[in-house]
Amino acid sequence: MEYEPITSKSILNQVSAPSMPFRWSINPYRGCQHGCSFCYARSTHSFLGIAADDTFQNHIFLKSNAVEALEGQLRKMSRSRGGLRGLDYVAIGTATDPYQPVEANAKLTRGCLEVLAKYGVSVSLTTRSPLILRDLDLLSNMSVCSINISINTLDKKVWKALEPSTPSPMKRLETVQALSEAGITAGVFMAPILPHLTDRLEDLEELVRLTAQHRASFCLGARFLRLSTSEVKVWFFETLRQHYPHLVAKYAALFSGSGYTPKHYREPIEAAIGRMLNQHGLDSKDALRREKLVAAEEEAEPVQLSFSF
Repeated sequence: MEYEPITSKSILNQVSAPSMPFRWSINPYRGCQHGCSFCYARSTHSFLGIAADDTFQNHIFLKSNAVEALEGQLRKMSRSRGGLRGLDYVAIGTATDPYQPVEANAKLTRGCLEVLAKYGVSVSLTTRSPLILRDLDLLSNMSVCSINISINTLDKKVWKALEPSTPSPMKRLETVQALSEAGITAGVFMAPILPHLTDRLEDLEELVRLTAQHRASFCLGARFLRLSTSEVKVWFFETLRQHYPHLVAKYAALFSGSGYTPKHYREPIEAAIGRMLNQHGLDSKDALRREKLVAAEEEAEPVQLSFSF
């Protein structure tokens, strides 16, 4: 592992794309130790002229002045004519996991949360890590829009092959329950669904059932794998060749003309998941609102998010 401190001119980044339901994001790190083979943010390393292979999970950039930069931005905004009213909420974890292992010691995410709490700014967080429970003291006493715990499978073989350094799916479900029992709005972000690997309806049903059992406030389903940049596509296909060579041709056919799975594949699964959510009491208007939020975070092209240095 290589950790490289960098200095950011700003840490609170404005998202200008009109399709996005959030206007502001924070990513304290660039690169992610979780190393998910399907991560759409992998190509952001190439913006720096760095390979988007396993370097993405082995060379982590730490925005070492993140807390000071955020304090300065919010102080300046609070003194402006409009104040902080335009912030609404800040999405944390839109590109890389804010609770990846390095956060345990670096505490950049925690520092940013402390500043946001100080200024009364609401947040949403997306993570795969139980490390978020370390910050229960902060989260319980600040405005939280939602906490979205990403889980796309309960299959141990698939999990270890495609998410080599992430906490186990069951640990993540336990994290949802702990957050919910602490009075924080938390749920499961069921993404990405991987064709021929995590799309069996029996498996999806089990994940939805356990999501409800672990007291989730919502379950955001039917978010499918996308391979929208060449860097992401190349790395994912290399992973397929290593672990599931028999699926390479099937994936090549599915993604031959687009970075997205075709509509005829998605629609039956989307409908089935909708029925599952409804059956387990997880299909609500409030959940659908959050689904739009997190789907936008997942599907935003990396170039639409500002990464300042």
